[in-house]
Amino acid sequence: MSARTPALRITPQFLLDRSSVRYVLERNLLVYRHIWLVIFSGFIETLVYLFAVRIGIGALVDGIQLGSGVTVDYATYVAPALLAAAAMNGAVFESTMNIYFKLRFAKTYDAMLSTPMQPFDIALGEIGWSQIRGSIYAVGYIMVLLVMGLVESPWSVLALPAATLVGFAFGATGMAATTYMRSWQDFEFVNLSVLVLFLFSATFYPLSVYPGWLQIAAHLSPLYHGVALIRGLMLGDVGLYMLGHVAFLAAMGVAGLAVSNRRLVALLTP
Repeated sequence: MSARTPALRITPQFLLDRSSVRYVLERNLLVYRHIWLVIFSGFIETLVYLFAVRIGIGALVDGIQLGSGVTVDYATYVAPALLAAAAMNGAVFESTMNIYFKLRFAKTYDAMLSTPMQPFDIALGEIGWSQIRGSIYAVGYIMVLLVMGLVESPWSVLALPAATLVGFAFGATGMAATTYMRSWQDFEFVNLSVLVLFLFSATFYPLSVYPGWLQIAAHLSPLYHGVALIRGLMLGDVGLYMLGHVAFLAAMGVAGLAVSNRRLVALLTP
């Protein structure tokens, strides 16, 4: 059996055209094979929130009316948002501190560039891996939702691709931001940003209850677009408006990939 088989199994099809990217993915796979429990750190956090809503606060909140006029219970309303947050957590955790360590201390990328690999291969491979980690979170979370009976619509089958898109957007942006980090203390801003996005992206409340200025600000939140997209799919509130959310997240991911590539070229090549 070929030594490249593990990489081939996990490599998304759109990455196969650049063969060097597979080696970045395979390296991460081999590393995490021995510390696989670390992957689930961010997943557990959102799962705890879900159980808290289902068992506790959900019993105190009346049903939420969707734009389509359908009313759902509070736990069903919040669950898709927590799925988007889980995909965000997985991608951000992988694309920030881990990449900073490889870039600044382990000098992993310097070693990679001594081979025919290019900075773009590294950027695409690392962002692809962060997307895979976010997808692992999403798969586990969707399985929990199925067991808890919180899946309402056949459109939910598209929730995993939507969560993967969320992971791509945050993974690419996270890596781009990491290339500007000067020290470990700068990651406090990452944690703060993730917390603010988590609390103010219509995760727990309909956007209509926010003050007007905060509604405008929420539309600039990438997590809001992920929440709105996945919530619409899982609750059957589907429409052309979703294309706007897809376009926002895709543009964010492409921009993050471009900046990551440019920064790696500046930092790692003479």
